Amino acid sequence: MTAHRMRLQRAAGFVALAGSAWLLAGCGGEQEELTQWMDQQRREVRPSVQPIPAPKKFIPQAYDAGNGVDPFSSQKLTVALKQESRQPNSLLSAELNRRKEPLEAYPLDSMTMVGSLVRDGKQFALLRVDNLLYQVKLGDYLGQNYGKITKINETGVSIREIVQDAGGEWIERTTDLQLQEKAR
Repeated sequence: MTAHRMRLQRAAGFVALAGSAWLLAGCGGEQEELTQWMDQQRREVRPSVQPIPAPKKFIPQAYDAGNGVDPFSSQKLTVALKQESRQPNSLLSAELNRRKEPLEAYPLDSMTMVGSLVRDGKQFALLRVDNLLYQVKLGDYLGQNYGKITKINETGVSIREIVQDAGGEWIERTTDLQLQEKAR
């Protein structure tokens, strides 16, 4: 770098320094005026703050349920199970004493009917479950609610299920699996 160029850079630096000092000196008067205005505003403005209401008086209550039966105790559960076993439901007792079939491990909404066929005068339905094809007949069990096939035709399968209602009673309910045709 030449000496002349270095002198030009120093001169440019001094000019920039002098210009910024001049700008800062020009802002000094406005700063004082701004400070006076802010002080005046602080003196004039009075905030209106609502007083906080006094806290309510707390009256402690004695806990009387400490001597009662714990709602989560195993004793209470045992009593409820004994009562249930004394009143067996005829619908459910027959279902509990039989051997489970393979399709009872799957919920009904995971099954689709893909066809039907008649062999030796008996109607069969073809069900797809987890990409496997199952052949079912009248009286077979499927689904997780003790479902039993009561009717098979070309368009669907009727199933009788045993479910609990809102009151805890075991009731029969009829459900249908409709034939699902594949879009072409």
